[in-house]
Amino acid sequence: MKYYSYLIKPASSLCNLRCRYCFYHDVSDHRMMKSFGVMSETTMNALIQKALDVISPSTITFAFQGGEPTVAGLNYFRSFVQCVNKHRKDDQVILYAIQTNGYTLDMEWVTFLKEHKFLVGISIDGYQENHNYFRINSGNQATFERVYQSYRLLKSNEVDVNILTVLSKQLARKPKELYEFYQLIDAKYIQLIPCLPPLGVVEDEFSLTPELFASFYKEFYSYWEKDYRQGKYMSVTLFDNIIPMFKGIAPSQCGMLGFCSPQYVVESDGSVYPCDFYVLDEYKCGNIVANSLEEIRKSSLMSQFLHESKRVSPLCSACKFKSICHGNCKRMNIVYFNNDTYCGYQDFLEFAHESMMEIANKVIR
Repeated sequence: MKYYSYLIKPASSLCNLRCRYCFYHDVSDHRMMKSFGVMSETTMNALIQKALDVISPSTITFAFQGGEPTVAGLNYFRSFVQCVNKHRKDDQVILYAIQTNGYTLDMEWVTFLKEHKFLVGISIDGYQENHNYFRINSGNQATFERVYQSYRLLKSNEVDVNILTVLSKQLARKPKELYEFYQLIDAKYIQLIPCLPPLGVVEDEFSLTPELFASFYKEFYSYWEKDYRQGKYMSVTLFDNIIPMFKGIAPSQCGMLGFCSPQYVVESDGSVYPCDFYVLDEYKCGNIVANSLEEIRKSSLMSQFLHESKRVSPLCSACKFKSICHGNCKRMNIVYFNNDTYCGYQDFLEFAHESMMEIANKVIR
């Protein structure tokens, strides 16, 4: 079975919120064209037909992000699924995922997402006070109540849903409050996304620092481990990736082994990029309408991106966790180390590795 994945931005950088830390707002500001608008039917059809024209049997994932993908409208997604069903082969497994702010989800959306078995990632920045500070709409108004209602609607209709939380400098100081919030809403699947500074900047008022990364995760892991040992499991993406690595199992998250894997990030105009962090003019590897997937995969810019150097720390050479890190993701590692004397990721692993190894030995045979 072959596996293929496409990260699609059907509404480019368009969004109905104005989050204070938005990394894609920063990325799009570094391009000649900030937004390409909503994806045309021509581009959508070209993407689908080329994505499905692969050796079978195969599993193909179409994941939608933004900006805010729902800005493209429900009819866009209906057309997308109809086109996939028209062109898919019998021995192809099709998976769908969407990352949304949840602000405009209603029963019509939820019915569609459930019918087509979408995995939904909904952005909730923890408890109400923190969420409403960072995630505001275009009128500078709070969004927690509407987003939380969307989350409850998804859960009550048995849609597969996980929570995406941006771990800002401010939220990282409140690990207990965040963990208790997840317990309160009965969250089962959590992805904590480090808040990154803008491109070319080491730190800003919201970005996570190595020190706060370590202090947050040491306390948060302690709560998680206590519940885990009592039979109460909550999936936390970072832990789910690290623990199997102690048994030699590769993580699912790109970059965690210190190198990049080629991603196919498709902007709404059909432009293809190697990574969601680098949807920049200088990394455009081709266009899904004009180029074949083979041409895009073998493009000089794709090769350049995959092999270009990254930041390293002198601490890496003697680190006992080097074999499960290798300097980590070249964009993300700025929240692990930003000088030559301290690594927050190393600090956290020093704290948690014995417990993680014990868990790995029990659950992985």
